[in-house]
Amino acid sequence: MLGVATDITERKRAEGDLASERELLRVLMDHSPDTIYFKDLQSRIISCSQSMCNKFGRELNELIGKTDFDFFSNEHAQKKFADEQEIIRTGQSLIGRIEHNAPKEAEPSWALTAKMPLRDKNNKIIGTCGISKDITPIKLAEARLEQAHRQLVETSRLAGMAEVATSVLHNVGNVLNSVNVSTAVVSEKIRCSRVGNLAKAAALIQSHAHDLPRFFAHDPKGRQLPGYLSQLAAHLAEEQQELLKEIASLNSNIEHIKEIVAMQQSYARISGVTETLNVTDLLEDALRMNAGAIERHHIRVFREFLYVPQVCADKHKILQILVNLIRNAKYALDEGKPAEKRLTLRLASHQNETVKISVIDNGVGISAENLTRIFAHGFTTRKDGHGFGLHSGALAAREMGGSLTVESAGPGMGATFTLELPRQPKNQTI
Repeated sequence: MLGVATDITERKRAEGDLASERELLRVLMDHSPDTIYFKDLQSRIISCSQSMCNKFGRELNELIGKTDFDFFSNEHAQKKFADEQEIIRTGQSLIGRIEHNAPKEAEPSWALTAKMPLRDKNNKIIGTCGISKDITPIKLAEARLEQAHRQLVETSRLAGMAEVATSVLHNVGNVLNSVNVSTAVVSEKIRCSRVGNLAKAAALIQSHAHDLPRFFAHDPKGRQLPGYLSQLAAHLAEEQQELLKEIASLNSNIEHIKEIVAMQQSYARISGVTETLNVTDLLEDALRMNAGAIERHHIRVFREFLYVPQVCADKHKILQILVNLIRNAKYALDEGKPAEKRLTLRLASHQNETVKISVIDNGVGISAENLTRIFAHGFTTRKDGHGFGLHSGALAAREMGGSLTVESAGPGMGATFTLELPRQPKNQTI
């Protein structure tokens, strides 16, 4: 009898412990902010946390026996059902899955979910259980961050395009100065031309048309007229050559303006298009877009071009970077005021896989602390700078699978900016 009593006592104690565990589990489920559920072999709810009841706006007794098909679209519920049936079949848990939930009667949400097999005391699988943590605020913050990043990239891209457009306008302005000079010279020469004297000589001859032999032989004016006409002809011929020269210069400058504008239009049209490019031609285009400023500031340009293979990339992005780097070098040279302003463009390849374009100046240089911030958005050392150019260039280089880096030995030691690009984008061949 004592043994029987002991067994009953132990069973009661075990039942009491089990009841206490269930009560504790119920308390935890009711107070947990996470969604907790237990389902049977047919993926029907047999119990869940209060947070899950709140999520669907139902009481616990209203959820028991329900499935995901009662709350989600058929496609969404079918995926959840398939996951749970796979857990039941294999006994393998699903941990750390991010799920996008879109209930029929609630706002869409995101959850970090863990799903496991539910076992009885004999370790037999009798269903599934799971816990989901609501990460909707995190996902919404990520979406806002991504949107802000896209806006920043677009702003930087437009700023980079503005750099190119500004260079175009500067060069057009420089050429227009030459056009104005040529126009003024032509106008002045025409105003001061002695061609009117030819009309006077003709009128003098016409007035003596009835007695020209005597006029040329004995009249002092007539005797001087042939020599004067000879001198006038020579002067007018020289004047004509000078005018033709200025008109040729005028035409050349107008053609230059047309080329600059056409080049900008061409690059603007093909923005975002990947094509096979000759890098040397791009460098020359970038130099032409800065030609006026380079000449005006008396900068000597040195080309160190090795043979490099063509690259497959976005022409506009590369031009945007190069134009900005050359302009920055011009500012660095102006500020540094070296005895001879030197701008070196270096072109080389690395193991025939990447192309390196270096823009080197002997200008003001960059301090060590600024080297780490030079590509940061909004950072600039110029009074009138906006801090978009280098940041935009670094982003554009990264988008093309390359990089934009800088080296400088310090203030007064110049700087080297290097654009490195892959010969071809991933999954493409030239």
